[in-house]
Amino acid sequence: MNQLQELALQQTRRQFFGRVGLRAGNIALASLLGSELAANAAGAVHAPIHDLPHFAPKAKRLIYLHMNGGPSQLDMWDYKPQLKAHFDKDLPDSIRNGQRITTMTSGQARLPVAPSMFKFAQHGKSGRWISELLPHTSKIVDELAVIKTVHTSAINHDPACTFVMTGSEVPGKASLGSWLSYGLGSASNDLPSFVVLTPRWSSGAAAQALFTRMWSSGFLPTKHTGVALRSSGDPVLYLQNPPGVDRSDRRTMLDALGRLNHINHAKVADPEILTRISQYEMAFRMQASVPDLVDLTSESKDTLEMYGPEATTPGTFAHSTLLARRMVERGVRVVQILHRGWDQHGNLPRDIASQCKDTDQPCAALIKDLKDRGMLDDTLVVWGGEFGRTVYSQGTLTNTNYGRDHHPRCFTMWLAGGGVKGGVIHGETDDFSYNVVSDPVHINEVNATILHLMGVDHRRFSFKFQGLDQRLTGVEDMHVVKSVLT
Repeated sequence: MNQLQELALQQTRRQFFGRVGLRAGNIALASLLGSELAANAAGAVHAPIHDLPHFAPKAKRLIYLHMNGGPSQLDMWDYKPQLKAHFDKDLPDSIRNGQRITTMTSGQARLPVAPSMFKFAQHGKSGRWISELLPHTSKIVDELAVIKTVHTSAINHDPACTFVMTGSEVPGKASLGSWLSYGLGSASNDLPSFVVLTPRWSSGAAAQALFTRMWSSGFLPTKHTGVALRSSGDPVLYLQNPPGVDRSDRRTMLDALGRLNHINHAKVADPEILTRISQYEMAFRMQASVPDLVDLTSESKDTLEMYGPEATTPGTFAHSTLLARRMVERGVRVVQILHRGWDQHGNLPRDIASQCKDTDQPCAALIKDLKDRGMLDDTLVVWGGEFGRTVYSQGTLTNTNYGRDHHPRCFTMWLAGGGVKGGVIHGETDDFSYNVVSDPVHINEVNATILHLMGVDHRRFSFKFQGLDQRLTGVEDMHVVKSVLT
């Protein structure tokens, strides 16, 4: 669409209606603002669209814990004790079966099998096998539904992360959090409906870049883009008023700016102007709500200790998970935490231990905290990465050190909370954690399951763009993973 031509056409129509005593701009404004005005009349800043949810949701809010880089399922969740007998032997051709591998290992003379050097033990009433890397998670394992057979078609980080978060490897699509913000809105009038946190990591290893497309609204209205809170300094830049400007002055300025923007919208009918108006208003509200959000003085000593020694240190994973609980407690619909540093091509034992030290206790504490507050029953928590790691070593293999390459054919994710059946496991991989042997789950089937738990039928949830009914789960038929549901 040529916006200048469209504007010219709108002006011609407006001039015509103006001559007969009507103002098309006002009609367009009323139409576009109709649902927003109705929402404001009902006291809701983030209102759902008219036909959602499709059915009664089991979960009202989502906390998504993304381990960016691809955590090794072999060293954390997918216990393969028989691999010890295959140490430093070549991966059998019958297992690889001609599947593509990355250029980082395709030039190796050998693909030597690297069993995990970490000990596994059974935990909980479910007897789930878990690595010694996760001592805190092992205590809440009966709350988790573990899916061992998630798979994706992307083998490199950027397209794989884009796929996980938007349902497509092609950039420009709307993210999961944006879809939920658009469809379901949120109960908070003073915080965004979709918030993103990007804590630092401890391994010291280089990490993959995080692209905003992972929380972008894509073709959806831009007000549904995730709001990324900073991990150091002010959570939001320019949140504080300049010296000499008080809150009443800011209110007066925004009211005047809003009137000017409405006049401009009446002229050009650009819906992004409405987004700008609503975002200015949200920024004003956040000036009061964010300082309260990040003030942890009301948290008990027991709660802070449960999240670990870094709970009060801004920018840490522990601090981020505690903030996530505080946000959903205040009505935020979706909180997404992206923890980097899981791309362990070398020195995996050292680096994965550091990563788990960052995340294990806070993840377990989040589940416990939500349960203690009666919120776990209607809060969905999801943990996972963009793909898994290979059973063969990248680079030199020794008894105490190895690396692992990207592996999209099977990896592990877990879900907990609203509508999830705790203590269950779905799917099984082969003896090398290389192929799925039963109950495969495409990454978009994980997304379909998330939508289902939030009261949304993924097949009926679409947005018209470029002549297509766009869906988070794509055009192929995806199924909800019913075995993990209550």
